[in-house]
Amino acid sequence: MKIYIRAASNISPQQTFKESAFPFQAVEYTGNILKAIEPDYKDIIDAKAVRRMSRIVKMGVAAALECLKDAGEECPGAIITGTAYGCLADTDNFLIGMIEQSEGMLSPTAFIQSTHNTAGAQIALILQCNGYNNTFVNGGFSFENALLDAIMLLHEEEVTNVLAGSIDELIGLSHAVLSRFRLYKRLPISNLDLLSSASKGTVAGEGAAFFLLSSRSSTDDLARLEGVAIFYKPENTAEMANNIITFLADHELNITDIDLVITGKNGDIKNDAHYDRLKETIFTKNELINYKHLCGDYPTSVSFAVWLAAYIIKTGKIPTGAGYEVSEENKLGRILICNNYQNLHHSLVLISA
Repeated sequence: MKIYIRAASNISPQQTFKESAFPFQAVEYTGNILKAIEPDYKDIIDAKAVRRMSRIVKMGVAAALECLKDAGEECPGAIITGTAYGCLADTDNFLIGMIEQSEGMLSPTAFIQSTHNTAGAQIALILQCNGYNNTFVNGGFSFENALLDAIMLLHEEEVTNVLAGSIDELIGLSHAVLSRFRLYKRLPISNLDLLSSASKGTVAGEGAAFFLLSSRSSTDDLARLEGVAIFYKPENTAEMANNIITFLADHELNITDIDLVITGKNGDIKNDAHYDRLKETIFTKNELINYKHLCGDYPTSVSFAVWLAAYIIKTGKIPTGAGYEVSEENKLGRILICNNYQNLHHSLVLISA
């Protein structure tokens, strides 16, 4: 069965919300944090409901509703969300309340709203969607597992379309904690210069992206989702290269059939060496672009890459700042996303015209 990306919506540190924003001009940041550019939620969500939502829930709901609007669908057959951190701001508020009130009388609101499935539940409540609703919380594999679950649902013909997406936010406390592990650059840096910095660490990011996946094709589809594969902690680049070759072979393809590779380079010298070796071995004849300097690095950032790939295939254009321009003779029919998070969670996503 073929699976089609009927519509996609993305709230990120770039001007990516709504289709008219593509191809966007890269927004430059200086520092080690890339915060999402949020829309006016009152134009998308009921004003009374907006006041009760935390920031990350508003981002997720807005991206989901805009995706359905673009697809012309009122209610999906299923809703599947991936998130590594859930609603961090509400978790932070609850924990601070526990400390300040010595674990005394606490309002349960922050705790209830801090659960990882809050965004998926809010989307279902707004749409009155009583179908399958699931949230995956698997660190760097959260979004990939959401896609795999959606693919299985569609193959089993349980539903004809699935709303699948991811959300993750960054707050001051989480950034401070992760900075102790030296995950981020210690000195301010322009995100547009990130990939040329040969030093340890990357820049933090956040975002919300949703896709309507369907087993039925239409003239307005953005692209096809060919397949997804995940690999935990491969021993070396050779093992990862073998995984890529095997993944493509499973789809009756080889490396030369791939028109463009989107890599998970993030500016960290150890992380990027992995992709440099792949470029010198199996990707010698492929064009490579990158995306994490545009959205930052976070566990579900691959959803940004999927959104990027879908619109590149649909429009034949690549945003400025990605490092490559398509000529009229070089049409992009297949894009392979090759990503990893913290050199532990490796994934492949194949998108085609």
